[in-house]
Amino acid sequence: MFLRKTLLRRHSVLPGFDLALGFALLYISLIVLIPLSAAFLKTFTLTWPQFLDATTTPRAMASYRLTFGASFLAAVLNALFGLIVAWVLVRYTFPFKRVIDALVDLPFALPTAVAGIALTAIYAQNGVLGQYLPFKVSFTPVGVWVALVFIGLPFVVRTVQPVLEDVNRELEEAAATLGASRWQTFRKVIFPIAMPALLTGFALAFARALGEYGSVIFIAGNMPMVSEITPLLIITKLEQYDYAGATAIAVVMLVAAFALLLLINLLQSWARKRQGGLA
Repeated sequence: MFLRKTLLRRHSVLPGFDLALGFALLYISLIVLIPLSAAFLKTFTLTWPQFLDATTTPRAMASYRLTFGASFLAAVLNALFGLIVAWVLVRYTFPFKRVIDALVDLPFALPTAVAGIALTAIYAQNGVLGQYLPFKVSFTPVGVWVALVFIGLPFVVRTVQPVLEDVNRELEEAAATLGASRWQTFRKVIFPIAMPALLTGFALAFARALGEYGSVIFIAGNMPMVSEITPLLIITKLEQYDYAGATAIAVVMLVAAFALLLLINLLQSWARKRQGGLA
């Protein structure tokens, strides 16, 4: 029995697994776990009433509403149009397709400060687009939402696109043979397959938007109680040497982000089980 276990270990599909796992855990601890735990440890210097006072001020609550609300709405819009963009890039051939495909990745490569300045110039009241709009975008909560839409779109497109490429065309042909319309084929066959990836893209875009700073501060106006995002409030408290208050608000953001990601993972698991049950 011992010899059999030894042979199985020697002929493992992943040689050096124990060592690789150790390095992976060490790297994750140094890059992720230790910095996050430091924020919690600093917050523990506050009593519970002090923690509530630091995280539930009217200014903090206003920043939560703007950050989470704008991030959610931006992620919803990106999920809708990201699916459409991915579908067009996968299913159709048209001039300059490669150029448009490359432009999707532009928010990944573009420095966030450059994106913020560009969006502010475009949507300012005397900007290229802003001068024709009936409402003000720059230096308002709408500007925050526009910036978050800009930086979140690639997450949805690049998550859904490979799944749509792998969809078996025979499934669509079988649905058409059975009399399904194009819309019914998409809704009953293609969308259930793409839904887990779409939820993942939504979660990535939402999480990215929650922590966005560089592209937002230029177009938001940064007015307390109006267009101040939570990351900026954390920076403001750090500049005021209120480290405990800054980490307390950061912990609120971390816990909320973890809870939302857990919810998305549960939804993905449910979608995969439902898809397997329908198969």
